Amino acid sequence: MNSLQEKYNQEIISKLKEKFSLKNTMVVPRVTKVVVNVGFGRFSKEKEHISKIEKALRELSGQKPVFTKAKKSISAFKLREGMIIGAMVTLRKERMYDFVEKLVSITFPRVRDFRGLNTSSIDQAGNLNIGFKEHTSFPEIGIEDSDNVFSLEATLVTNTKNREQGLELFKLLGFPFKK
Repeated sequence: MNSLQEKYNQEIISKLKEKFSLKNTMVVPRVTKVVVNVGFGRFSKEKEHISKIEKALRELSGQKPVFTKAKKSISAFKLREGMIIGAMVTLRKERMYDFVEKLVSITFPRVRDFRGLNTSSIDQAGNLNIGFKEHTSFPEIGIEDSDNVFSLEATLVTNTKNREQGLELFKLLGFPFKK
């Protein structure tokens, strides 16, 4: 068990139960999964770039990514049905807590000109969506390995009922929000 998971179990659950006056521990807000998405964009036709992005995503998450394919053809984008256009990884349990801990303590401080997350990044269901313009802010992915910089998105899915519970959960987990 890692330190963020222990902190959640020992401190955060009791604070959330007290704040929202919850009786049952099972209804306390928690992060259920983290989904990391990468769109290949202009690299979708180049196999070597796809394999480099796949390798980087594998290093970042510790598991093999699932490739996403185009559902229909769009001639303006030179896109054909069934063409690989992205990759995604779903993290749960220990890997999820490891990723969230690295995100808060290592990755955010490495992001260039980072001033904090907007509270508008949290949707009405209490899920947090974070976009990164450069993958180089993650320490696992070596800058020297990749020729091209690509962007990625991380979605932290929660079991909360509303936006307020999600915001409080992420604040207690240590996410830096703008004042």
